[in-house]
Amino acid sequence: MTIEATLHRANGALTTLSNGRHVWNADVDRTAGSLDRAPDPHDLLDAALASCTTLTLELYIRRRQMAVTDLRVTVDRVEGKNEQGQVTYHMLRRISIEGPITDAERSRLMEIADKCPIHKLLTGQISIQSEMMSSSHPEEKTQGAGNE
Repeated sequence: MTIEATLHRANGALTTLSNGRHVWNADVDRTAGSLDRAPDPHDLLDAALASCTTLTLELYIRRRQMAVTDLRVTVDRVEGKNEQGQVTYHMLRRISIEGPITDAERSRLMEIADKCPIHKLLTGQISIQSEMMSSSHPEEKTQGAGNE
């Protein structure tokens, strides 16, 4: 899956994102020099965890035909730096499940929440490789591209 991000400089830092099937936007707030017209990248990361958790739980609830009447997931974050100056990102995920289900079912749903693909990805090892593309031929890589 490829995500393409296109910056619209005339609109501050508004960026259009596309996966080839859907289009959405990202932005930064006014203090960062934009117009705050869309969620910022940190919001999108937090939203990925919240939505993946919700959808993973919903699919499990449907399969098991559980008596859940409402499901809500929130994610709060605290960013900082550790003593070595490395960025820290702490996410607090809160799961609220309404309906006449047992304590054992609630416990199982918490286990299922940790099986959501985004949770597994974020708690695993992530590697990012960056390559500079030629401005005249976007499909060609330039020499000397480095890794982050």
